[in-house]
Amino acid sequence: MMEDFFAAYAAGFNKALVDAPEIDVEATAEAFADCIIAADPNGVSCGRNGEEFRAQIPKGFEFYRSIGTKSMRVASLAVTPLDDYHLMAKVHWVSVYRRKDGSDDQIDFENIYFVQTIGEKPRIFGYITGDEQKLLRERGLIPQ
Repeated sequence: MMEDFFAAYAAGFNKALVDAPEIDVEATAEAFADCIIAADPNGVSCGRNGEEFRAQIPKGFEFYRSIGTKSMRVASLAVTPLDDYHLMAKVHWVSVYRRKDGSDDQIDFENIYFVQTIGEKPRIFGYITGDEQKLLRERGLIPQ
């Protein structure tokens, strides 16, 4: 179930990265619960899955395209059941970027997702990431 969920999430992400992007805002939003908690080394934030969230989805994909993101792939997935309705999924992502000089750069990273499995579809209600902006700066993909 989780393999299919994250494969679909990655497929949607990749469709949004091509030169003529196909952005399925609803499918992306439906992957998340009504309330979402995000944590990284800079702190914790909370958000609602509503109109503002949906408006940010195309902007997020545009950012990734603007820095040369070509693809995102799930390299591995480790799922830990927490109870009958919730699980933790540790996803090892492989991302490929096209640098301004035309060369490709690969960045591997891990995110931890908290997923609720009540209802027809799993939905992410929280996630933990590393310091993505710092990593992108270090790799020269965004300005210092």
